[in-house]
Amino acid sequence: MGMKILRDYPLGDMIARYVTDGEKKQVGLMLLPADLPLEELYRKKEAVDSLVQLKLTGDIYNEAYALGNSMRNGESVRRLVLKEQRAADEGGKLRIETVMEAPGKYEVTHRLSWRQGDSYVRISCMLENIEEEPLTMEMLESFSLGNLSPYQKGDGHERLFIYRARSVWSQEGRMERLAAEDLQLEPAWEPHAVRCEKFGQAGSMPVNKFFPFAAVEDAEHHVFWGAQIAHHASWQMELYRKDEGLALSGGLADRDFGHWMKTLAAGERFHTPEAIVSAAHTDSLDVFTERLTRAALEGFEKAPESERELPVLFNEYCTTWGNPSHENIQKILDHIQGKGFRYFVIDCGWYKEDGVPWDIGMGDYKVSKTLFPEGLEKTTQAIREAGMVPGLWFEIETVGSAAGAYQNAEHLLHKDGAALTSYFRRFWDMRDEWVQEYLSEKVIGTLKKYGFGYMKIDYNETIGMGCDGAESLGEGLRQNMEASAEFIERVKREIPGIVLENCSSGGHRLEPGLMGRMSMASFSDAHECQEIPIIAANLHRLIHPAQSQIWAVVRREDSVKRIVYSVANTFLGRMCISGDVTELTEEQWDAIDRGIAFYHKIAPVIKNGISFRFGPKIKSARHPKGWQAVLRVGKDGEAYAVFHTFDGELPEAIEIPLPKGCPESMAEVYAAEVYTAADLRIEGRMLRWRPKENWEAVAVRLGGGGGMYQGRYPEEISAAEQG
Repeated sequence: MGMKILRDYPLGDMIARYVTDGEKKQVGLMLLPADLPLEELYRKKEAVDSLVQLKLTGDIYNEAYALGNSMRNGESVRRLVLKEQRAADEGGKLRIETVMEAPGKYEVTHRLSWRQGDSYVRISCMLENIEEEPLTMEMLESFSLGNLSPYQKGDGHERLFIYRARSVWSQEGRMERLAAEDLQLEPAWEPHAVRCEKFGQAGSMPVNKFFPFAAVEDAEHHVFWGAQIAHHASWQMELYRKDEGLALSGGLADRDFGHWMKTLAAGERFHTPEAIVSAAHTDSLDVFTERLTRAALEGFEKAPESERELPVLFNEYCTTWGNPSHENIQKILDHIQGKGFRYFVIDCGWYKEDGVPWDIGMGDYKVSKTLFPEGLEKTTQAIREAGMVPGLWFEIETVGSAAGAYQNAEHLLHKDGAALTSYFRRFWDMRDEWVQEYLSEKVIGTLKKYGFGYMKIDYNETIGMGCDGAESLGEGLRQNMEASAEFIERVKREIPGIVLENCSSGGHRLEPGLMGRMSMASFSDAHECQEIPIIAANLHRLIHPAQSQIWAVVRREDSVKRIVYSVANTFLGRMCISGDVTELTEEQWDAIDRGIAFYHKIAPVIKNGISFRFGPKIKSARHPKGWQAVLRVGKDGEAYAVFHTFDGELPEAIEIPLPKGCPESMAEVYAAEVYTAADLRIEGRMLRWRPKENWEAVAVRLGGGGGMYQGRYPEEISAAEQG
């Protein structure tokens, strides 16, 4: 089909290959593993798939049943020609800009940036209107990869697989692997009809159905391609095909999917959100996804000093259930002081009026005189005297029906002219300067006044497809959420060193944009559920565990075995404790203390390691059966494994393989009882555990430093050995 190489750019263990057609009009982007011979790429029956995908109103759509399915590759793309490509390396960061133009009408600049040593690239697009008349976009995607898979002859039937991660409240991150044929993404007998699988999310909770993630696997050649979208409003991913080549693209949800249109006057520009994109030669999904989740850790380079060691938190929500007071907080402090907690978070309810539930009273944010008769000064002083950093909960962007702010309609979001209302919540118009100043006084002012060093930012409802005040409902939503992100940055500027937690009914905002702005996130609202380790393990493939705050809620009626089960869950991320800590026995506290000490020892591996999940696929999160193990291998001769068992018949022994370079000695075991050598041991590079019963957990720390192996990562474990 006349596809030619425009230029190759080496990017560490990847190569960015730009291809063009014979007339150098259309330009496509291929991302390739550097360790596979480039001469083995097959010429396929396919056209160059443009690295820029946009659609302007009034332009002709693509042929063959595309309308309503996909806006890709219509007239807005076909009129583009290559203007120039330029590259610059500044301080170890390579930036490649490919400028496409529709002569006399508009230009699109495709930007790919790569930092030396990174396992991913960042891609975005910028459209500029260069004609005198306004133009209106109804789609502009952040990235597009074509020619998947170039290692396959023909259409690669029965060898291409699609990954995406589903998410619902308290059951986040369920990964699914589907053959391209199961999504009807194989081409027809003639390259005529468009095949498209478009999925995503519409609203202000970007992880409220799917995660903004997708990957394609060539299972024969062991290559993965995939991306995440860094955007906390409506987004989409598209898998698209007309011929033997498969394309993956994504970005803002378009007009069809997210009711989005945006008008640019002459000379105006529009920038898309970033996409984080990678390719890897591996047969392990865990190895590939770690390459993407690492991107959000760029924020750790500017994180507050207190975050460097991944300290332990205490949050009082599951202790007071929305009724914090100076009295009960002081009682908690008396029981947890000196036990290794760094942050103490006062959760929702501190503003409650008498007789008003916490979840309909947010928005006015006046300190409750009943709960805190002497104000918050005395309480924050007590927290600091106990050796902890005080933290405070806010639901910044919403107001409850019992708050005076609920009636302040002129400063709230509207849809179809009416205040946008979801049951008992309304939403501040974050684009409104009055709102920004109001929240500056209520949020930033409160944090400063009482000396809080930590803020939990919650968000418990979605706006839906959008709001009034812009060219389209979807653009109104985008503008509002961008203003929310700008307010978060304002908090960071005005309170240097503050630690921020990203929460949204647990895990509804676990996208890389917000994750890069904050230190950590609530992984889920499944606080006391048996499925916590399942969700926590799922999320290793979607967010970095150093940012995944996992709760161990302990109850006075809990057995030591149950406490160990709960505490061991937190080894899969950031440890947070809550619950009946004022009513525990010495034996129960001993199990928690041992867990905190264990966590401190594995924290470096949580921060700098790679995870592998083992075990059968768990069909039901609510009623799980079988077992699960997560092995995380660090860079300095240390590793740890966490085993959990569930209901049903268990094997006599659970065995997981240790990759090359993983330590082969056990340094420490965390369990409810002492296990003998026969119950837990390493034999022939296999870690073997003989579980005694259901609903049990064991954690094992391996190695102990000393540089037991060299190299950045251990040898990969094959997908066949993993769950």
